[in-house]
Amino acid sequence: MMTFSQMPYERPNRQEMLDRLSAFCDQFQAASSAEEQLTIIRELETESDRIQTLSSICYVRNTIDTRDTFYEAEREFWDEVEPLLSEKMQDFNRLMVASAFRPQLEKELGSLYFTNAELSLKAFSPEIIPLMQEENALRASYQKLYASARVEFDGKICNIAQLGPYKQSPDREVRRAAIFAEGQFFDEHQAEFDDIFDRLVKNRTAQAKALGFDSFVELGYIRQMRNCYDAAAVANFRRQVVEELVPITMEIKKNQARRIGVEDFKFYDNSFCFPDGNATPKGTPEELLAHARRMYTEMSPETAEFIDLMFQMELFDLVAKDGKAPGGYCTSFPDYRCPFIFSNFNGTSADVDVLTHEAGHAFADYVAARTIPVSGLRSPTMEGCETHSMSMEFLTSPWHHLFFQEETDKYELSHAEDALLFIPYGSMVDHFQELVYRNPDMTPAQRNETWAALEKEYRPYIDFADIPFYSRGAGWQRQLHIYQYPFYYIDYCLAQTVALQIWVAFLKDQKDAWQKYLAFVKQGGTRTFVDLVRSVGLISPMDDGCVASISSVVSDWLKEHQI
Repeated sequence: MMTFSQMPYERPNRQEMLDRLSAFCDQFQAASSAEEQLTIIRELETESDRIQTLSSICYVRNTIDTRDTFYEAEREFWDEVEPLLSEKMQDFNRLMVASAFRPQLEKELGSLYFTNAELSLKAFSPEIIPLMQEENALRASYQKLYASARVEFDGKICNIAQLGPYKQSPDREVRRAAIFAEGQFFDEHQAEFDDIFDRLVKNRTAQAKALGFDSFVELGYIRQMRNCYDAAAVANFRRQVVEELVPITMEIKKNQARRIGVEDFKFYDNSFCFPDGNATPKGTPEELLAHARRMYTEMSPETAEFIDLMFQMELFDLVAKDGKAPGGYCTSFPDYRCPFIFSNFNGTSADVDVLTHEAGHAFADYVAARTIPVSGLRSPTMEGCETHSMSMEFLTSPWHHLFFQEETDKYELSHAEDALLFIPYGSMVDHFQELVYRNPDMTPAQRNETWAALEKEYRPYIDFADIPFYSRGAGWQRQLHIYQYPFYYIDYCLAQTVALQIWVAFLKDQKDAWQKYLAFVKQGGTRTFVDLVRSVGLISPMDDGCVASISSVVSDWLKEHQI
């Protein structure tokens, strides 16, 4: 079995790829039956899988070491060619949705396949290809700038991820100093971060205008394949969060301040949860991985097969190191029917969150590759994908003791608190983006003022004190999704609301909750997000009363488990 390091990569010929996709269009148009067209669709999916596999291998190797000049050049190649490939795919989609045999094709592939194709057609025109290429280059510039951080701290040179443990230090002055040091990097590069984002906003707005939209908000929703709800539904969800959940988060923070013994709760106290320190995983990265292997082996036959594959093919890169891109993600290599998990371990509980969260994505990818024959229907929209991962964080709770030993209760309390606290933060990120893209001529200072005002609405317990970077309202620049993946953030909030419902079910009946989760995962992208949620007996997050009901239940659990 091939490991990730053995997977071959060679830059494909640009013109040959484009010619092959053009040939599929010609063949589809000339086909005289639904059977012929179905054969061509399947052949095109095979070709798309090949292209995605090469692109993903390149992306992973570039993010593992952003200083590697070979894969930096390869990433630039993909950033330039992917809009051209999109153009050819949209040509095919246009032919497919207009097919004389569409009723027969829909019977085989499902109507959602065509709904999504029609949606994607609205998000593309050949005239925006240069703008798409520029957008890709700007996104890469942000990632490289962020990854370039070299912060002197505690006699060491740290990147942003490596400052994480210091921000959770029992010593308040260390926490404060770490937050200041982190902010100083962003302050020193303020002009660059502002310039990149300003150009991204103008670029994306230009794309939206060229496609006939009033603003990038509409285009952003289509790019996220919002096929069952709109911006008004999301605004209603955010309203519920402010009215029903924010008051509960205020109580959570009061309890945290009481636990850690501070009366003047500041931003640098925000990540410090217990007076003797936050729960931290016990063991080396290798030992944590061994625990993860045991956990998934014992959880179910499906997860046991999955984790064996992950280890056999070495589908992880987890430890923070110089030159590595920030954050964590899961991607897939369709030709090998396997996922890959990327992260930046830094010795905090977030390391275990990765082994559960990103493994939730990876497990879903593994299952879909083996159960859903149509590759275009294997993945749901992103809020569905995030339900896979966020639910897994709770379903793994019987094994949390392997990682945290005597600190397991602390971890589970803080993890449940964080689950509720995240929803207002994520909603704030989404609200900020909507305001920015509806007002694209904002200056950098006005964007910071907007973020600072939203902080008071969604996180009123935060006092940024005298920290220059955060007190000027620039903290949003740490959130890579705002630069990299516009409007991909409310997905986490919607998914967290569903994941909390699965956790509540788990507290009542573990076997039943696992079956609900597995049924959700096995459907992949064959249903819309709302239909997926309802198909397993859960409530859509956008339904009135959903936020209040789940917040109340979890709040009661927190009161019973206070330390």
